[in-house]
Amino acid sequence: MTEVNTPPRTEEEAPAKAPARIGRYTRLVTARPRLSLLVALLLTALAVLAGSGVADRLGSGGWEDPAAESTYATKALEREFPDSQPNLLLLLDAGRASVDDPAVAAEARDLAGRLAGEKGVSGIGSYWQSGSPALRAKDGHEALIAARITGDENAMGRTLDRIAPHYRGTHGPLKVKVGGIVAVRHEMQTIIKEDLTRAELIALPITLVLLVMVFGSAVAALLPLGIGIVAILGTNAVLRGLTTFTDVSVFALNLTTALGLGLAIDYALFIVRRYREELSTGADPLTAVGATLRTAGRTVLFSALTVAVSLAAMMVFPQYFLRSFAYAGIAVVLLAAAAALILLPAALVLLGHRVNSLDLRRLLRRRRDPKAAEGTAWARTAGLVMRRAPLFALGTTVLLVTLGLPFLGVKFGTADDRQLPSTAESHVVQEHIREGFPGSPGGGLEVLAEGRATASQYAAYKQRVAALPEVVRVDGPLVKGDAAYFTVQPKGEAVGDTAQRLAGDLRALHAPFGTRVTGTAAVLVDTKHAIAQRLPWAAVFIAVVTLLLVFLLTGSVLIPVQAVVLNALSLTAMFGAVVWVFQDGHLSGALGFTSPGSIETTLPVLMFCVAFGLSMDYGVFLLSRIKEEYDRTGDHDAAVRHGLQHTGGLITAAAVILAVVMVAIGTSRVTNTKMLGLGIALAVLMDAMAVRSLLVPAIMRLTGRATWWAPAPLRRFHARFGVSEGGGDAP
Repeated sequence: MTEVNTPPRTEEEAPAKAPARIGRYTRLVTARPRLSLLVALLLTALAVLAGSGVADRLGSGGWEDPAAESTYATKALEREFPDSQPNLLLLLDAGRASVDDPAVAAEARDLAGRLAGEKGVSGIGSYWQSGSPALRAKDGHEALIAARITGDENAMGRTLDRIAPHYRGTHGPLKVKVGGIVAVRHEMQTIIKEDLTRAELIALPITLVLLVMVFGSAVAALLPLGIGIVAILGTNAVLRGLTTFTDVSVFALNLTTALGLGLAIDYALFIVRRYREELSTGADPLTAVGATLRTAGRTVLFSALTVAVSLAAMMVFPQYFLRSFAYAGIAVVLLAAAAALILLPAALVLLGHRVNSLDLRRLLRRRRDPKAAEGTAWARTAGLVMRRAPLFALGTTVLLVTLGLPFLGVKFGTADDRQLPSTAESHVVQEHIREGFPGSPGGGLEVLAEGRATASQYAAYKQRVAALPEVVRVDGPLVKGDAAYFTVQPKGEAVGDTAQRLAGDLRALHAPFGTRVTGTAAVLVDTKHAIAQRLPWAAVFIAVVTLLLVFLLTGSVLIPVQAVVLNALSLTAMFGAVVWVFQDGHLSGALGFTSPGSIETTLPVLMFCVAFGLSMDYGVFLLSRIKEEYDRTGDHDAAVRHGLQHTGGLITAAAVILAVVMVAIGTSRVTNTKMLGLGIALAVLMDAMAVRSLLVPAIMRLTGRATWWAPAPLRRFHARFGVSEGGGDAP
């Protein structure tokens, strides 16, 4: 017969220590509440100053592996052959005239000469200088001037801001538009900052309205919002400090806003809700705060740890785009938890029963008994799910798996100008180049040759490259000392399957000198390899630490496994929707984006880590309440029903509020940000409404009391080190 780990009722040594420890903490954070809040206000003001201008110091790249062959080759070419790496393109449109018209050519040469004299600009080349057909449109009415802006990302952005207005617009017979990689990234950075401000203006008032609806009290509703603002401002200061030591992506600002508001509201919701429950039993404010910190406070701490663990997993990847989200995410989670566990108790003690002031639902409360009405719907839901547990478990699982099937057809690509709205100038320029120019200027592969070689050796190598079936044209070599480079134009898309195969073939091709391959397709190949190589380590890290944390919370062997599996299952709808919408282009018109036909390689990793952490956030809320009731009664089924009844509405409200914040982020005009916001919004809603409400209670009903089983050594370990919401004195 299976041994069931029923919580002991006689061995109180470990729990007996909890009241004194938590009691001391309660006294600490509530001893001088006005002073605590004043210090917090001053620190927040300092954070505003420290974090000002953070967006201007953030980068818009970071998708490349710094240790990859393509990264080495790119840097070497920038150093030895700066003209080979143009990042600024001027698209010159002659209208109905030909670009070979003498007046057009004269004006174009004048523009190129002026550009060559600009500070911070080098490597000027143009169709009128080289006669290269790759720089002339097929219809003969457009041509390109290519150049390189030097410096780091921020310096390039400043140079572009300085010179672009002097070239953009009409010049004699020509109309000029500014494009190239530097223009794409700079425009993306500018749009993200503008969109983030708009998202905050959308999310904050809607969030406040929802909080008032949840709490009824306007005073209680303002508390979570205040905690969220403190977390966001503090994280901006942290990011500003990090830019002094490392590169940080501008996309991390979006995560800061979303998680700062979402998690702070989650934690404050949980604490304020429990505090009001304690007050309703007749407890005085200080006693209610102590009971709240012993119960909901512990849950918030564990929840923050699980979310931080999921985000920390991105540190194993070399791309600073992913690492930036780890920096921002961990900072905002810890700050949100700290504010909820330090500032919020002080505020609650000061407010006392006034936390229920300005109750906007008091008229409704007179018509019904709040205690009788509270949780009634969730109690009925729990009863129905547990009576039909096999049906709900199978049905929900099949639904989630089905929604995730489109992800089987995922195609990975790189972020390019199609991340921008179709009206963005740099997007227009790149679209003209893709559709109207032969080949893809700047989109081919480049081979860096290192080591002394003769002209005949270079010629023989060029001939072997030209013989490869994926090659359209080979240009070069351009020789400088012991280094040279070739430009190879692949068939098809610059980052298509053919171009990626060609990158591998070029690396495998024998040469009498050392070769390194770079270019868009080579960068994509290296990025996919770096992620695939480190993804198992990230997954193992998340799984192992999550299993340990959930075991410490529950004392069960089965529940941590269930938590990890069901959390992963809850993300299937998000991944399926990402491919169906953003890769395949469904709803692209309604959502206002251009589908590139692929998903940026690093984005699924980011979305998994963020959404998995948020799902664990809700999972911890539910499991801790179930564990508390099971410890009190020893009745498994009643504990599951009680947990869902008392947290189902709270979890759903928190998920809806977080989804509102993420949808506000998803209104961004940058496709990756839109995908991040809308995808995570879908994930948290599916987790709260399908997994936590249906699948978890159904699975726990099927596993029964065996849910709480653990071998004797682990039971003793949990008795010594475990922490659960019900620990310490009873509320």
